[in-house]
Amino acid sequence: MPHAELTLTIPDEIWIGDISRAYDDATFRILSALPGEDSGVGLAEITSDDLPAILRDIENRESVTTLEILSHRDDSALVQFETSMPLLLFPVQGSGVPLEMPFTLSDGQAVWEISAPQERLSELGDQLEEFGISFSVDRIQQHLETEQVLTESQLELVQEAIDAGYYDTPRECSLTELADRVGIAKSTCSETLHRAEEQILKQFVSDLPAR
Repeated sequence: MPHAELTLTIPDEIWIGDISRAYDDATFRILSALPGEDSGVGLAEITSDDLPAILRDIENRESVTTLEILSHRDDSALVQFETSMPLLLFPVQGSGVPLEMPFTLSDGQAVWEISAPQERLSELGDQLEEFGISFSVDRIQQHLETEQVLTESQLELVQEAIDAGYYDTPRECSLTELADRVGIAKSTCSETLHRAEEQILKQFVSDLPAR
């Protein structure tokens, strides 16, 4: 399954984007978020030297309906807020892509990490554009869920093979040495590795975008 890292630029006149740009040393760490029909609730850790001013600014925003300070220590506060404009939640709702938490937001930009099938990632891109949220794809890679693809014994042997240098170039561990290391017959070791490699390759190819 593809794993992507995106940097989103929050549009002007969206409260959290405007505040983070006004206080460019501040970091908003969004710990959780829940969309509703007409609003959204979020839990965030805010860190800044200008923390009192930021909290006052948030309270004065028309689109922030409630703000509760759960804890406050030095230059950091844990807050829960409700907003009538949870713009960042709309694209993930529309695309059906689960948003990985926590994520950080500073100076008007949010960094997201997303794991989803290729078609859902494409739909997320469409949704972001529809809501006027510009973004860049910083990194994308195939993420193999080996725990689901492989049996426990296959996974343990593959991990042992990697640790021993069996897949290094040049190879640092022979098949015989690997079999001795894990205490199984060479033929069993060879067959188990072959089946594991088959499953990993098939999973990798099935997750590639269609050409």
